[in-house]
Amino acid sequence: MPTASRRRRATLSLLAFVFPALLFYLVFTIAPAFGGVWYSLTDWNGLNRTYDFVGLSNYVEALRDDAYFLDAILFTLKYVIYMVVLQNVIALLLAVLVESRRRSKVWFRTIFFMPNMLSLIIGGFMWVFIFTKVLPALAEGTGLSFLDQSWIGNPSLSFYSILILSLWGGVGYLMVIYIAALQSVPRQLLEAAAIDGARTLQLFRHVTLPMIYPAMTIGVFLTLSSSFKVYDAVFALTGGGPGRSTQVIALNIVEEAFRFQQRYGYASAKAIVLFLIVLLITLVQLWLMKRREVEA
Repeated sequence: MPTASRRRRATLSLLAFVFPALLFYLVFTIAPAFGGVWYSLTDWNGLNRTYDFVGLSNYVEALRDDAYFLDAILFTLKYVIYMVVLQNVIALLLAVLVESRRRSKVWFRTIFFMPNMLSLIIGGFMWVFIFTKVLPALAEGTGLSFLDQSWIGNPSLSFYSILILSLWGGVGYLMVIYIAALQSVPRQLLEAAAIDGARTLQLFRHVTLPMIYPAMTIGVFLTLSSSFKVYDAVFALTGGGPGRSTQVIALNIVEEAFRFQQRYGYASAKAIVLFLIVLLITLVQLWLMKRREVEA
């Protein structure tokens, strides 16, 4: 019985330490989430005390009649596809290159990770200066005329400007994850495969890549969830323009709720749609990639 009593006291002490954080999580995350579900079924404008229950009409309007929202979904999907592929490929290549160096590993890890320490809002303002001032001056000084473009004002180039900013700010974080995965690959396996005659690319493809697949699952998951919710990079760099050509779902929701329309209930319905899209795609991604993981 003394053992049971000690376990009970230990459990109560743990709950006492966890309770404040759990309370904050419930009050500031779970409760607003359920509140958003309720408001998505109303016509509340975010200000008045009274509102009417409208059922699923907000969802019907968003998915059938709102051309701007549908365009934002398509643009966000395009952005997600590019980011998932490019960010993970570049991060993995950087991780391999950094780990292949015998000296200066720490310096290179620090340099590539530093952009992740800055807010993308600040990074966005920095890249606005680069796109509008630095590149034209560089083009004039070097004769590289292709650099003198309207990187932000041209709808065909503004998408790639957003990609450059997002990759600059996010590759370093995934690189650290892949470096940790590469360091966990047993050296015995690599040495045994090398003795059997495997070359560098064969070692990476048949030994290293399967062993770091769990890290790839995490990297794709993080990129998927963050790319669908992207807001700060687009807001700082283009503001959704020119026109609405670079408007993502999150920016469309914010404008609907707070900036122009003041339709908080309708914006909540759009937010629920975004949540369901992210939930469905990430669950499918985790299910597919978990099936292929190799346990070390």
